[in-house]
Amino acid sequence: MLKKISICMLIAVSIVLQLNAQKKAITVEDLYSVTRISDYTISPDGKWVLYKATKPNMQENKSYGNIYAVSIDGKQTIQITNDNEPKSYPVWGPKSDRVAYIASKDGTNHIYVCDFPNGTPSKVATFNEDIGNLDYAPNGNYFSFTKKVKVRQTVAEKYPNYSKANVLIYDSLPARHWDHWIDENVSHLFIMPVSGPASVARDVMQGEPFDTPLVPFGGKEEIAWSPDSKEIAYTCKKYAGVDFVRNTNSDIYIYQIEGGGTKNITEGMMGYDKMPVYSPDGKTIAFTSQLRNGFESDKVRLMLYNRANANLSDLTKDFDQWVFNYLWAPDSRNIFLTATNQGTYQIFKAEISTRKITQFSKGNCDFTSPSISADGKTIVFGMTNMARPLEICSIPASGGDVVQITRLNTEFIDKFAPSTFEERWIKSTDGKMVHCWVVYPPNFDKNKKYPLITYCQGGPQQMISQAYGYRWNMSLLTSRGYVIVAPNRRGCPGFGQDWIDAITHDWGGMPMQDIMAATDSMKKEAFIDPDKCVAMGASAGGFTTFWLAGNHEGRYKAFMSHCGVFDFVSMYGSTEELFFPDWEYGGPYWEAQNKAFYEKNSPHMFADKWDTPMIISTGEKDFRVPYTQSLEAFTVAQLKGLASELIVYPEETHFIAKSQEYAVWFNEVFNFFDRHTGNKP
Repeated sequence: MLKKISICMLIAVSIVLQLNAQKKAITVEDLYSVTRISDYTISPDGKWVLYKATKPNMQENKSYGNIYAVSIDGKQTIQITNDNEPKSYPVWGPKSDRVAYIASKDGTNHIYVCDFPNGTPSKVATFNEDIGNLDYAPNGNYFSFTKKVKVRQTVAEKYPNYSKANVLIYDSLPARHWDHWIDENVSHLFIMPVSGPASVARDVMQGEPFDTPLVPFGGKEEIAWSPDSKEIAYTCKKYAGVDFVRNTNSDIYIYQIEGGGTKNITEGMMGYDKMPVYSPDGKTIAFTSQLRNGFESDKVRLMLYNRANANLSDLTKDFDQWVFNYLWAPDSRNIFLTATNQGTYQIFKAEISTRKITQFSKGNCDFTSPSISADGKTIVFGMTNMARPLEICSIPASGGDVVQITRLNTEFIDKFAPSTFEERWIKSTDGKMVHCWVVYPPNFDKNKKYPLITYCQGGPQQMISQAYGYRWNMSLLTSRGYVIVAPNRRGCPGFGQDWIDAITHDWGGMPMQDIMAATDSMKKEAFIDPDKCVAMGASAGGFTTFWLAGNHEGRYKAFMSHCGVFDFVSMYGSTEELFFPDWEYGGPYWEAQNKAFYEKNSPHMFADKWDTPMIISTGEKDFRVPYTQSLEAFTVAQLKGLASELIVYPEETHFIAKSQEYAVWFNEVFNFFDRHTGNKP
């Protein structure tokens, strides 16, 4: 019987392999046909999951999204909106009988409410300014949201006789941030009765020249209502000028709904303090915190603030990972959190009384953004890996099997021959082990020879995980017949804070040795053609390829850099958050004690050794790593007579967000790689 079963299994595997061999690899157009799921949360009664589904339209170079609710068993789906107008922040009412969201049209923004499950959306408030981060108060009486507020004089107001002059004037830093020039507006927190109208909305931060949530990546997770709806907590960095750009000291502020007083509960804590969440019993506020001011990649702790006596404690003192999302169990005795974990994001369970933290989920997948039903029985989350887009899943809070709720992309993705992946540990030049993901192309045959991509991570403190990306999509990057090695080199989270700290002041040191060791290890494989290796990366990954170009000793046939850092000297004076180079580089280039770092680590110091083809891309609206960094590198490549190409996106930022722009990038990059490796996809 065992032999028969084995033969049957072999036949089944053979059939699967034959079927996969008949399928094609995914293309750019296919990738931009994938439905993207976001803003998913379980209803308080535990019966439904609300989410937004967005689908790109490559022909129009836009994306369209609508809001849906799916039953917890996945058998019934209700479409709440169907107009394809931009909408955001769908949220359940506290009794699960209403859904609210923000819709934008013709320059105005509206809050809509819809009775659930059978209602029709109705407009309750209209604003001429941008609004976001919508939420219900737990008692159902108020909305909270953020709105743009004018706090500074405009040039037109200063010079009314020259109203047509297109001028920006600054007398302090920052002049720009991430993707925009600083103007007269900031984002403030507002509360408003759920019936509206917009005119009665109250500004919680009246007269303050500060933003909540934090720019550029903060969202609704940085704002929280108390269970009794008597106060609301928000995150803010209340600094201006040089102090703003040279520190990371954000705090948690509590605003009293009656009386309007504001209290800072994290005063004296000098790093990033964010993401407040009240315990259901109202006794505790949890929040994330980083200890060291100026270091945005310090360990992300989960702190507990006792509202009765203001005592603070670190729930994750003995947990050497970064906390990303978390939620309280309804009994206030446990917290479920997502955290880095050796190349994946996993769910952990933390017991408040014992401070014991145990891993709740398992597998080579990323688990994201959990929410929990009011009875505490069901946890809903997103689940994804490098080969499959995110789908909404659930698991009993007591433990058990994962149940997939949505299947928006399952049938579509199954049409394509899958890329496969495995984790591998390689030894670096100092003997330390480096975690890598190895990704194989569709229909991989170990008896054939393949070109190799060394993928260089950005951040620089960012983990290569099992995310299904839409810029760095591993299935797409292998679709032209390349194998990928993606090392979580020193600086990447998921392997303890010491591993993260190891890149600071040593960008061109051991982190680069880790990457080259990963390349060398893969080149020994019989299925890799050692003469057809390339390296690619963005941001700090783009720095990596620029640095490798002057130090790789013939390992690579071509390089690709997107928005990479080329010259640390000019980067210091042109980026906008100076706390980053202050921490990572040691400080300004003109201070004597920092000169050795700039000379050892800045790629421009090794430009005399550049001898390898390079393709470079950049966005004109990238103010984190200004496009001039890419122009400097392209100039070097051209003057040295290297085969080189520059792609400039006038409307893009640090990321390539639009589908047609990305399609051009992908085709140009891989045509370039194929030419210089001789690869024939």
